Amino acid sequence: MQYRSNKKLLLSGLILVVTVIIVIGIIAIIQGKQDTNSIPEVTNTAIVGTAPASDVNALTIARVDQDHLELKAGPHIIMIDVIQADAVSVQVNPNGVADPDTEVIANRQFTPVGATIDTSSNPIIISTEQMEVKIDTVKRSLTFYDAKKKLLLEHPDLLESIVDEVEFTHDQNDRLYGIGGYNASEGSADGILLGDTMIVRGGQQGHPGAPLVWSSAGYGLLVDTIDARYNNDEGIISFRNTSRKGVHYYVLIGTPAAMMSTVADISGTPPLFPKWAMGFMNSEWGIDEQELLQEVSTYRKKQIPIDSFTLDFDWKAWSEDQYGEFRWNEVKFPSGSSGELKQTMDDLGIKLTGIFKPRLHVNTEQGKYASEHDFWWPGKKNYLDYFSHQAVNDLNFDKEEVRKWYFEHTKQAFDTGIIGYWNDEADEGYTTMQFINMQKALYEGQREYSDKRVWSINRNYYLGAQKYAYGLWSGDITSGFDTMANQRERMLTSINVGQFKWGMDTGGFQSNPEPDNYARWMQFSAFTPIFRVHGQQDMQRQPWYFGDTAEAAAKAAIELRYQLIPYIYSYERMTYETGIGLVRPLVFDYPQDPQVENDVDSWMFGDWLLVSPVVSQDEAVKSIYLPQGQWINYTNGTEYQGGQTITHQVDLTNWSDIPLFIKRGAIIPTQPVMNYIGEKKVDILTVDVFPDTSETSFIYYDDDGDTYSYETGQYFRQQLSTQAKAGELVFTTANKVGTFTPDLGYYLVKFHGPAGGSVTSGGSALSEVKDVAALTNQAGEGWAHGTDKYGDVTYVKIEAGFSKNISVK
Repeated sequence: MQYRSNKKLLLSGLILVVTVIIVIGIIAIIQGKQDTNSIPEVTNTAIVGTAPASDVNALTIARVDQDHLELKAGPHIIMIDVIQADAVSVQVNPNGVADPDTEVIANRQFTPVGATIDTSSNPIIISTEQMEVKIDTVKRSLTFYDAKKKLLLEHPDLLESIVDEVEFTHDQNDRLYGIGGYNASEGSADGILLGDTMIVRGGQQGHPGAPLVWSSAGYGLLVDTIDARYNNDEGIISFRNTSRKGVHYYVLIGTPAAMMSTVADISGTPPLFPKWAMGFMNSEWGIDEQELLQEVSTYRKKQIPIDSFTLDFDWKAWSEDQYGEFRWNEVKFPSGSSGELKQTMDDLGIKLTGIFKPRLHVNTEQGKYASEHDFWWPGKKNYLDYFSHQAVNDLNFDKEEVRKWYFEHTKQAFDTGIIGYWNDEADEGYTTMQFINMQKALYEGQREYSDKRVWSINRNYYLGAQKYAYGLWSGDITSGFDTMANQRERMLTSINVGQFKWGMDTGGFQSNPEPDNYARWMQFSAFTPIFRVHGQQDMQRQPWYFGDTAEAAAKAAIELRYQLIPYIYSYERMTYETGIGLVRPLVFDYPQDPQVENDVDSWMFGDWLLVSPVVSQDEAVKSIYLPQGQWINYTNGTEYQGGQTITHQVDLTNWSDIPLFIKRGAIIPTQPVMNYIGEKKVDILTVDVFPDTSETSFIYYDDDGDTYSYETGQYFRQQLSTQAKAGELVFTTANKVGTFTPDLGYYLVKFHGPAGGSVTSGGSALSEVKDVAALTNQAGEGWAHGTDKYGDVTYVKIEAGFSKNISVK
């Protein structure tokens, strides 16, 4: 009897439990309908449903729009945006609150992609032609795939990012790049490959940094943070101690060049430098007006091209009252403040730039003003300036009022000839933002005041700074072959974090180089973005101070640079449009080639030139790896099949050789050597073409070289293409784009290949003339035969700016 009673009681209890469960289920269904009704209307064309959730911390769908998915996890909101077909933005907002963007981010507005967002099941799938993203709402994970469905990266748990950290898993065999480079003195044996642990920061003494890591396997990560700690441990990438409460990151998918272009789209493309900045620059500490005039006169007499001279402390009335840190030193430069010196330099084709410091002397009129207005760096005590030995302190460029005040007092120097900024020492004892904000003051001030383009170099870099016309130099380096050689990885790691405008103190800042070191360094520097010499106080870096042999080698390197100005300047425009600059590591163009994954010995100079400068003193033979393709020795025309290492016999006597190779398919515009850019009109532009069996192109670009009118379409832009077909060489030009009218009237196209027997333009025969000299001098179009170091040449003169279809048979 007792057994039966207990059984009946148990059955009653079970019925009660089931009833409660059913009631709770009904309530949940009703509540679910109410929640669904509160979701904004879905505008995406994909199927939308409710992803299953197994626990209270699972992700639920809050909103789906075109290219946008918003998820909730309790009070936290996760926003996922497809910003390009190969890039996704992921933002985690703790408690639904978003921190503002840092200086890294310049652009949040992107052209709609039309991604497909399928929320009908778990995982949610976002797809474009170039990638696929899966969101597991139960695990709260994101996985990223390329167009071939290859798994690239996973964010295991989105909710971990409600604090200042984020982790990703990846194939631990992937080669990684980015995050940072090297300062002036640290060892650089790792080359361009990324180490396992680094502090993400601007750093000091030439150090470049970015919250960016990317892999030649086809993916990258950009985290919006000012400083962080990066780590890569057995296939787990992490960013910790980020500057935002909730993490905001971008996943990039594609080739290195495509990813870096997307990084520029997000963080800002650099404005064009003035055209004179493509030329050669001489910087000097310990100079006055008389010596400046003498040095410039010597350059001109020797016909060694130069476009600008940068002045160190000497140009300023450093430590004097009445804003001495901002104005000319009238003892050393008596013609400076009147503008007379500027006019003299203008007549000689020389642009003047000057050094700027982040500090002021405290016991001066300007120092007292700064004290009264709380302009000083917070908490920093006065200290002695090493040059004046007087008390100074540092401005706080985080403050907008400081930035405006700083440029307001720079205008007089700008008006009288100091038209570029060599910003120094804003990397010592500050946050990453100090250097960025110092140049931001000068960039924004000059943009508001003048239409003249801004130029600057600075001693560190952090991603986002490039949008302020921000160049980087590698710090206070020593002389010597070893230092010169390890500048290669400094340049290439800078480019790997998004700073394409890089240069160095050619010849070394500390101590004087030997003549052969100087000559080889000049050849190296001629193939960097910013070509500039500099030395310690009272040290000379002009070519004639190093003997006849070094002078001849240096002059030849400078002249080659000036011949290539049309090629170089076209890439200056490309950097503005795409973020990809003149110089790039070989891994950019050949990411699947293991031979180049850590190659610092050579780099691409534009799309069509590979350079591998001599950086050793006594090495008689230099081994050079040439990637896939056909390569032609620039100096003597010898051809090589790529995918192999070749040997180059080094000139140890005259130091005259620069190992330089043309890639088959190349289109290379050049101009005559000039003393300075713009000295003479270029009405006929020589265009060397080396047709390949597949069509290749080059976009030639020009503008006034001086103002920002290019931003409103005042430029000349024309696509040039070539191809080798069976028994025929073809060269086509598209109609020009832009409203600028250059001096250019004709292209003199040099077809390198089988000699032509006839030439047509648009199907009509062109007239043949006896030689290239006659062709150049005649009015109108035509063609001629000739030979050069590469073999047979068919010269064709055609009118520039118009659509043409040239056939050589």
